[in-house]
Amino acid sequence: MLPALLTDTVSTDLDRALHYALLWGHEGLVLRTMGRHGERIPYVNEAKLRRRLDEHEMPLVAVVPGLFEGAASDRAQGFTDLGELTEVAAFCQRFGCGIALVGALADDPDADPAAGADLLRRAGDIAQRHQLCLAVCNAAGTACASGHSLAKLLDAVGHPHVRAAWNPVAALRGGSSLAADALAADALAADVGALAGHVAFVTVRDGRGEAEAWSESAPGEGAVGWSTHLAALRAGGFDGPLCLEVHGEPTGPFGLQATTSLVQLVRAQRRSERNA
Repeated sequence: MLPALLTDTVSTDLDRALHYALLWGHEGLVLRTMGRHGERIPYVNEAKLRRRLDEHEMPLVAVVPGLFEGAASDRAQGFTDLGELTEVAAFCQRFGCGIALVGALADDPDADPAAGADLLRRAGDIAQRHQLCLAVCNAAGTACASGHSLAKLLDAVGHPHVRAAWNPVAALRGGSSLAADALAADALAADVGALAGHVAFVTVRDGRGEAEAWSESAPGEGAVGWSTHLAALRAGGFDGPLCLEVHGEPTGPFGLQATTSLVQLVRAQRRSERNA
């Protein structure tokens, strides 16, 4: 498991984001937008990005290009996203990046249940040609808010290059009970069990509260129960990027605290595995 930073949750300025990633102890970057005007991956200054990554020996572990977030019934948008994915996959190949995060498509009661799976299967074929993994994100307001629904979609897709980008906080805020940490932990444990063998990427946040009144905390101090959660993910075969999103304020102190907690959790998990 590799601690990584989603850079634009700190800054869209690459140099500033890299400074914090290195200072805090991250081992990889995840890019969504960068530059003065917040250009979206892959339409960014590649020359500068390559120089900075090489200078700091920092790998680009995943990108978030904003694809497959529309309704499955919108065929025109689906074909547009497939075309964009070819550009994203070529970008990733140039940078040695192995994962691209994509949406699970919008929650669309009018869509044919098989349409979304078919679209993502076609996307998987494109990814396979470029040795890229597509990691589908669970999120509130999409076809997959929970781990169970995401696992069901991935089973329907049935493609080795289409896997899961698991976000436990998104699952909690998308409908799981937050009345007590024990209930939250039980719900997430069931989700992780359903996703066993599917997870390629994990988004790291933590906190407590109702869906509309969420309070951020450092990993391990909120409702997720990250120590137990990491152990369950590892038992299910996960060994990929743990991507920190910095949503607490002020950004600098909160990012340092959150990263420190994350690194400690990873080290504790590694010790536990060595001693097993």
